[in-house]
Amino acid sequence: MQTRIPCVMMRGGTSRGPYFLLDDLPADTATRDAVLIAAMGSPHQLQVDGIGGGNTLTSKVAIISRSPEPDVDVVYLFAQVAPDRLQVDTRPNCGNMLAGVGPFAIEAGLVPVQGETTLVRIRNQNTGALVEALVQTPGGAVEYDGTASIPGVPGTAAPIEMRFRHVAGAKTGKLFPTGNRRDVIQGVEVSLVDCAMPTMMLKAADVGVDATCAPAVIDGDKALMARLESIRVEAGARMGFGDVSDSVIPKIALLGPATDAHITARYLTPLAVHKAMAVTGGICIATAARIPGTVAHDVATPGGSPVQIAHPSGVLDVALELAGEDDVAWAGVLRTARRLFEGNLLVPARVWAGKHSYAKAAE
Repeated sequence: MQTRIPCVMMRGGTSRGPYFLLDDLPADTATRDAVLIAAMGSPHQLQVDGIGGGNTLTSKVAIISRSPEPDVDVVYLFAQVAPDRLQVDTRPNCGNMLAGVGPFAIEAGLVPVQGETTLVRIRNQNTGALVEALVQTPGGAVEYDGTASIPGVPGTAAPIEMRFRHVAGAKTGKLFPTGNRRDVIQGVEVSLVDCAMPTMMLKAADVGVDATCAPAVIDGDKALMARLESIRVEAGARMGFGDVSDSVIPKIALLGPATDAHITARYLTPLAVHKAMAVTGGICIATAARIPGTVAHDVATPGGSPVQIAHPSGVLDVALELAGEDDVAWAGVLRTARRLFEGNLLVPARVWAGKHSYAKAAE
């Protein structure tokens, strides 16, 4: 016997995953997490018994609900489901999956169409950040076709303009949780920055790697990965997160100079290198690149906004307005999204009896 759960599969930015309405999932966290693990097919390297893609970028979940705040339309809870173990982490945000929240909310009837474009105000439950997404809605419906392109995604699509607010100190309350713009951990200079996504930044050269190398080169260097994880665990403790050995935050950013952008980055999620660049991680890197005293500022080319970050699939532009050197007024990025399929996801009834039993529906 299996349980039916209404679901929409979407590509958001350079990520992909199921989008659910909060009311269609279990109310208690433990059962909800068990449902998400079963849905994605974890733990298995291919997630063959679920809809996950065997990669952290395709093992993500978005959960959407109406917002109780008068000036916010919807609440977005992001869940990172580990492909290789029984773990669901709702501490970080995901800016790529967030790109699909506006279109999903409109098509779910949570936000009315406002004209040629529709503004969707989104509160990220994970971090408290407020995000404004401008979705193309000509003719009274979400438009997915368009001429915008983003690195890491083939073809073109309709642009979704996103502006992030309240991102500095989103998880810790401080842009620099340790009070320093750089610290030294295990002999390596790092900048521990909390802006949209808590991130440990270091110069790639300081750990003997080229910031422009292919992700597979870094992933395949087991000694390097073990060293980075050891440094990250200590960084997490210094940032106030406690033991982060089973958490995906803080992320890791290996940084270096760029010739076709302001800065080069290899962004770890954290146990593998991102094939492109996370939106939230990009905002954090861009912010640090414009603040003197950070390791990012050391290697970045001077400039204004947008900050251009070279990554394995191209360049991410982050529009940025600082509020002094310890706060961010807003950060903006351009993303695209596409609705891939809609219907019912099935999970074993032993995981959750639910409200939509497959067997009952067939009778």
